[in-house]
Amino acid sequence: MITKIPIDPQRVRRITGSFSWIDHRLLHDGFLATMTSDEMLLYFFLVLVGDRHGLSFYGYDKICTLLHLEVERLLLARDRLIDKALMAFEDGRYQVLELPVRPHVSLPLLSARELARGGEFRALTEIFQHLQTPTS
Repeated sequence: MITKIPIDPQRVRRITGSFSWIDHRLLHDGFLATMTSDEMLLYFFLVLVGDRHGLSFYGYDKICTLLHLEVERLLLARDRLIDKALMAFEDGRYQVLELPVRPHVSLPLLSARELARGGEFRALTEIFQHLQTPTS
């Protein structure tokens, strides 16, 4: 049995000022398993900075600086969180939403960088080239 006694009782966290919380369903109902690391990072950041309604007003530059993300990765994570019905975005405002009944599973999206490199198209080109190359 696990003993629930603090390891360092002098440094037990105390709630002072504002407080954010994360619904345990995020883990136990499989939402976390559907998220990329960028999505998790953005989601947890927005939970941390949101008010009691889940609203926050950070701009792209500030979020990218604080989270060490490129704008492209931030926008992809934001759009995927919106697609999964975990957040809303409008006119520079973010809102972390109540969790849906079950996780939304979406198809993987290619980033702009992957599209610029050819993404899946490169793989098809290589396959066709391989089919046209005579074998010995």
